Amino acid sequence: MLMLRQLSCSRGERRLFSGVDVDLHAGEWLHVQGENGAGKTSLMRLLVGLSPADSGEIYWRGEKAPSAEFRRELLYLGHHAAVKEELTPLENLSLSAALDGDVLDERGALGALIRLGLRGREALPVRVLSAGQKRRVLLARLLTRKATLWVLDEAFNALDVGAVKLLGDLIAEHLGNGGMAVLTSHQPLPVPGGRVLVL
Repeated sequence: MLMLRQLSCSRGERRLFSGVDVDLHAGEWLHVQGENGAGKTSLMRLLVGLSPADSGEIYWRGEKAPSAEFRRELLYLGHHAAVKEELTPLENLSLSAALDGDVLDERGALGALIRLGLRGREALPVRVLSAGQKRRVLLARLLTRKATLWVLDEAFNALDVGAVKLLGDLIAEHLGNGGMAVLTSHQPLPVPGGRVLVL
């Protein structure tokens, strides 16, 4: 279980949010809504340990986070596509796995890229791909990195209608397998199934 207790965050003199309390269980997802500048990304960065909170605590499976166990069970995909432009999609997935201390076999990587609609583009430099295709390369990590908690900041950006549905289905599968997700968006999200909490 993920627990947020009385979290607050400021940027400069401006208080973005305070008193955030959330309990997230297996099969549930949290939809963090709000306009641009409302603090959605700040909450995501705070949640994964990239920024400090003004006050409050985060717990993962009853232990204070971030911990080594929490990091092993976490997959964070930020607002910007964190892919290396000079590498191929296949090389990007292998590099991400290596940075996580894992070895990704080529068959698994190819399967993930094909499922994300990148068949025939797996050996091209990422720099020649469209914005939506670059996003798909990043999202392929959802299939190659085994993580219980997905923290996805504006994951549906730059995706076409088919990719939006595919991502919604992937999240639903993850929840159905006992996973959890925290998603940011200022629009409705097409995630079938699972119990949704809204913040």
